[in-house]
Amino acid sequence: MKPLALNPSGLLNEFYISFWIPTAVLTTALLIKLPTIIRLWRDPLLRAVGGLLLLACAVFVFVTPSTIAWTNRVTGVPNISAPWCYSLLTAFCGSCLLLIIAWRNGLSERSAATRRAMRWVICAYSGVIVALWVLFALADAPLERLRDLDTYYATTPFMREEILLYLLAHSVACLITSRLIWNWVRTERLDAWLRWGLKLLGAGYVLNLIFDASKLTAVAARWFGGDLDWLSTDLAPPVAALSAILIAVGFILPHAGQYLHDRWRVRLAHHELRPLYLLMRTVSGDGVRFLLRATPELRLIRRETFIRDVLLQLARRIDVDLATRAFGAALELGNPPARARALASAVSILDAVARGRTPEPYDTAAGPDTTDLLQEIAAVSRALRHPDEIEAVHARAAVPAAESVPAHE
Repeated sequence: MKPLALNPSGLLNEFYISFWIPTAVLTTALLIKLPTIIRLWRDPLLRAVGGLLLLACAVFVFVTPSTIAWTNRVTGVPNISAPWCYSLLTAFCGSCLLLIIAWRNGLSERSAATRRAMRWVICAYSGVIVALWVLFALADAPLERLRDLDTYYATTPFMREEILLYLLAHSVACLITSRLIWNWVRTERLDAWLRWGLKLLGAGYVLNLIFDASKLTAVAARWFGGDLDWLSTDLAPPVAALSAILIAVGFILPHAGQYLHDRWRVRLAHHELRPLYLLMRTVSGDGVRFLLRATPELRLIRRETFIRDVLLQLARRIDVDLATRAFGAALELGNPPARARALASAVSILDAVARGRTPEPYDTAAGPDTTDLLQEIAAVSRALRHPDEIEAVHARAAVPAAESVPAHE
């Protein structure tokens, strides 16, 4: 029985990733960043991020076989997509290096060495782009190749040098960028979202190195009479697509993650104030008027303001002695000081509400000091979610008062 031959090309076809998928992800990243880029257009780092994402989108649009064929047909020059795509890829590599150098050092810390490094990157990669077009003009590549141009023309004079040049330029940029990113990841006190974004960027550039290694291996095999074309035509494209997705998500994550975290924090704070807000509504007889277009931040501010206003009116009825005893009782029950203060405040507020829902005219000079209470409304509101604990503290705090009443003979 004849053994089955391993066909890497056939296996890799099962893991094909359309180039339109990373294009869509990169476009999403660009659209997410675009409002900030427009609003802060003078910030060179934001402009660099926008330019890099735009170049990355252009690369994947123009390396799609259908777009390659369209470009060749419109210009009337066979394979002119090759230097065009190589140039876009080289510009993307240079942009990555510039962005990471500027991003890592910051605008206020651009030393002379940093500025020299950025000038070197611009000159070097601009020179590579010019060389790519010169080599293509000198080469003879009349037969259009949509998927395997790198290996098909790997031994053709001038095309051979062009292919090697763009792969080396790409490899050097990815190697340097990857090293800078991973060094940055190890920096202490980084924001968690930024750290994860950098990790995804680093993983994306590592995959880019695998892309380069696959292409270079396939091209070198052609030089020595071998045939490892599947590395270039079947392995490299999905690796490049996956790399682009990771890089796009790496750029999205710090921005989107922080945005979602802030939205969640505001909504959670609004939700935590609900028990105290509902209690204050029973005192005032009304609540905060609903505004359809109010932002979450505005809703939170309006709820906090309402609670503080009603607490100020209720201050005349707060029993300071009860609050002091309740604090001691909460400590005796094993609560930490912060939790004990919140439970004591909840007890005193509930007592004031129970003794009269219509507050008397408020006199600032005569009322108790409510500074701490007004600053801890979130903790007090959370305490109100545990009526059993409040009841236990209240019962324990009321014992001294009951014992002070003289018994009837």
